[in-house]
Amino acid sequence: MSSPDNSQFEPQPLAGTETPAVPSPLEPFASSNLTPAATAPTPVENPVWSGWDVLLVAFLTLVATVIVPLGIGSVAQLLFYPHTTVIEVLQKQSTVVLIAQFLIDGAWAALIFLLIEGKYHTRFWPAIRWNWPKVAWTMLGLGAVTFVVLAMLGNLLPMPKETPFDKLFERPRDAYLLAIIAVTLGPLVEELFFRGFLYPVIARRWGAAWGVFLAALPFALMHLPQYGFSWGIFLVILAVGVVCGMVRAATKSVGSSFLVHAGYNGTQMVIAVLYTHGFTRTPKGLLEPWLR
Repeated sequence: MSSPDNSQFEPQPLAGTETPAVPSPLEPFASSNLTPAATAPTPVENPVWSGWDVLLVAFLTLVATVIVPLGIGSVAQLLFYPHTTVIEVLQKQSTVVLIAQFLIDGAWAALIFLLIEGKYHTRFWPAIRWNWPKVAWTMLGLGAVTFVVLAMLGNLLPMPKETPFDKLFERPRDAYLLAIIAVTLGPLVEELFFRGFLYPVIARRWGAAWGVFLAALPFALMHLPQYGFSWGIFLVILAVGVVCGMVRAATKSVGSSFLVHAGYNGTQMVIAVLYTHGFTRTPKGLLEPWLR
């Protein structure tokens, strides 16, 4: 006797024919070609560099912020201020501080450039998503509007009467030099790092929203010493970083976020020039015209 499991009781296909394949309801998900990598959503950003590269550039830049001012201050002390200390030179001579900042910004940009082109052999400007916008004036205007809105909202926040940043406006020469840096090299380098270099690494892992916020956070923290660690000004600068980040995410263009940043700083400087009659007097703060 054959058991019920004996294959002879199973229907056998006719010779020369094949059993028609019955599609499984799970077949679309069981295909060997659909790997987890293939089904995962495409990241909003996919830079060739990694988070370790970002940390390396950040670390080297922090080292430069210590070494460069001390080096420039030492040279200035030896050549022009032999009867003072290096620290006193850095505290009292705004021109020395601005020259040091100029060199730091240049070294910062050079580090990013050398890493992308040297380590990854990738063209810098396309990799960083520069993409100069066709609506440049619109981006500048957005920066100006952002400044006006945030300056008015600043009335609702505690603001310091004086900050270390205000000392850079004590002499017209230094004030004009600062104004030039504030609308050119300053926003250029900051946008290259925060929105061009840092943002895409975060966005690749956690998405655009987190990328915008987490790139704006160190951007605001970096400016805290300049403004006496005021949390009110911190919130204002954080909002500026968020606006620049949203523009970067929406347009996929660091050129656009740079113009917004430059428009913000430029409006601030134009108002300062007009309000102080060409920096002939020192304002109590750059927000003084709005804080009445």
